[in-house]
Amino acid sequence: MIRRPPTVICYICGREYGTKSIAIHEPQCLKKWHNENNLLPKELRRSEPKKPEVRTITAKGFYDLDALNEAAWTSALSQLVPCNICGRTFLPDRLIVHQRSCKPKAAK
Repeated sequence: MIRRPPTVICYICGREYGTKSIAIHEPQCLKKWHNENNLLPKELRRSEPKKPEVRTITAKGFYDLDALNEAAWTSALSQLVPCNICGRTFLPDRLIVHQRSCKPKAAK
């Protein structure tokens, strides 16, 4: 069995990164988030995502990656915005594209 190296989920975008590269990724991801957020219409702009505080340390002195990843994933999901027609959730820039083709369900 091949063991994968441990990964950490980005609290902004929800993607997985290695434990060494997450520190490089997060500032770049936050900068990209600000750039994209500033391009959105005012009604779709969101407040800056906050890094979840998980202080769970195991008996060996390491952070509990599962708890950290769960909190980061929840934070990434909270960035999604629901469509006011169908209720599906999207990133704000994708919501604009979706709403062009989303139609209300026809009454039966």
